[in-house]
Amino acid sequence: MAQLLVGGERVSARGGGEMPVVNPATEEVVDTVPKGTAEDVEAAVAAAKGALAEWSGKDPDERAAIMRAGIGAVKERGREIAELLVREQGKPLSEAMGELHHFIHGMDFYADLASKVRGAYAPLPSSLGKSYGMVIKRPVGVCAAIVPFNFPLTLMGTKVGPALAGGNTVVVKPAETTPLATLRVAELFAEAGLPAGVFNVVTGEGPEVGEALVAHPDVRRVAFTGSTEVGRRIMELAGPQFKRVSVELGGSDPVIVCPDADVDAAVKGVNIGRFFNAGQACLAAKRVYVFDEVYDEFMEGLIKRVSRYELGDGLTKAEKPKIRMGPMNSARYRDQVASQLEEALGRGARVVYQGEWGGEKGYFFPPAVIEGAPHDSRVVREETFGPLLPVFRVGDLDEALRLANDSRYGLGSSIWTRNIRWIHRAAQEIEAGMTWVNQLHYGYDELPFGGVKDSGVGREHGPEALEYYLESKSVVIGGLD
Repeated sequence: MAQLLVGGERVSARGGGEMPVVNPATEEVVDTVPKGTAEDVEAAVAAAKGALAEWSGKDPDERAAIMRAGIGAVKERGREIAELLVREQGKPLSEAMGELHHFIHGMDFYADLASKVRGAYAPLPSSLGKSYGMVIKRPVGVCAAIVPFNFPLTLMGTKVGPALAGGNTVVVKPAETTPLATLRVAELFAEAGLPAGVFNVVTGEGPEVGEALVAHPDVRRVAFTGSTEVGRRIMELAGPQFKRVSVELGGSDPVIVCPDADVDAAVKGVNIGRFFNAGQACLAAKRVYVFDEVYDEFMEGLIKRVSRYELGDGLTKAEKPKIRMGPMNSARYRDQVASQLEEALGRGARVVYQGEWGGEKGYFFPPAVIEGAPHDSRVVREETFGPLLPVFRVGDLDEALRLANDSRYGLGSSIWTRNIRWIHRAAQEIEAGMTWVNQLHYGYDELPFGGVKDSGVGREHGPEALEYYLESKSVVIGGLD
């Protein structure tokens, strides 16, 4: 059985509870993990608090070197970790390796930034005597990282990386269904020399472990990726203590394909952007608005690509030209997408293409493309967290932009066009945290990322993310006369 990592030690849950981790492709138990409680959170936060002075007191270059040692250990065991990720999450091995590489790149990025933190100097008015001011940067303290199931490593790295680089300590709460790769990575960092208590992991259910972590008075920073509903609950818990919070929440990213677009490139971008990871991504192509002039060409190309997907266990390869698509992570999410499709069809939508699945085991959902869905149907209004894509005809850019913004979400967006004026309008008018132009939806470590509206507050990625883990303190030096 896997164990919690608290204060550098592998330990069982204090209450003795356990949870199974199920392979979503086979429905077999991969392993069991401790079912943590508020007591385990208390111990982990105490360990993180106890390690804070030592870790924050290290030279930034030393922190970076220790982080890189951990990264190196993860690289050495990369295949093992990726296969573990496949078994607990379901994604194909190639996608798991890609996620691992993204995690490594992000952690490297923040290790490099550890020694780049800069303060400021300011000359001050002399009315109270000659003096000057400084702005120094101090770590926030103990940080909570609450991570979803869809990209357990990447989305942990976007939180743990800047936290450690800034001299903070961390308690990670992974998703109930995908804790194993996270625990293994944390163990490798500890073995590579990360001081005990700097990086802790507590597994368990959200209503108990997650809420106890967010509400703990010694946790000063909370970073969460997940659903909008849970994000609201986190804000409620953190608000009374004025914690620094960032929440990256659901999305319903619009894609606009214009008549002058490279249609083949747009098809490829939408295909990957929607169906990668079996559609389980908050940052993904979820609504496509195609100009009449290129609609038929776009749909023909899209169906040709989507029809190549073959459902199956992520540890097996599909024979070319087929492409492996793994299962969804749980029966609950599979059934939710199925109900969204059923509701859309009941209101007049039409299936343009849907794959097949004849197996008896696994949480598989065949990829589907639909058209004619009402814009107030669930597949549009809700976040569609699976391989289901609605496509819409539009007559002009005004209509496309209006429909793109007709959503409570505002995470990502994209436009495919060579028209610089249309690019400018999309960048300025689409209500989203990011807009890609002639490129698929992908989160770069080098750029800040986050949402607007119901897609959250705060930013991850980029040098800007480091500021969320640092406090700016003003210091006035007087007595210089």
